[in-house]
Amino acid sequence: MSDMTFDKMVAQMTPAMYDSFKQAIALRKWPDGQRLSQAQTELCLEAVMKYEIAHGVPENERVGYFERGGCGTTDEAGESNAIKWMN
Repeated sequence: MSDMTFDKMVAQMTPAMYDSFKQAIALRKWPDGQRLSQAQTELCLEAVMKYEIAHGVPENERVGYFERGGCGTTDEAGESNAIKWMN
């Protein structure tokens, strides 16, 4: 029986595997076109997140990252880009 654990598998991931998992998550399918199940998507996402932490991927390059701009900020032209509610 194999002593391979999830964490050991993640530790052995190559950059190519990491990129492949990220693409599979984004497209919700494997490179061969077969759709990922919900469980596969979750496992791939967990593996990618653990890989990013273990390999020091900068936060702004990690999966799920989004720029935290505040509401009411202004753009380069000085115009407000606040969210406006319309009824």
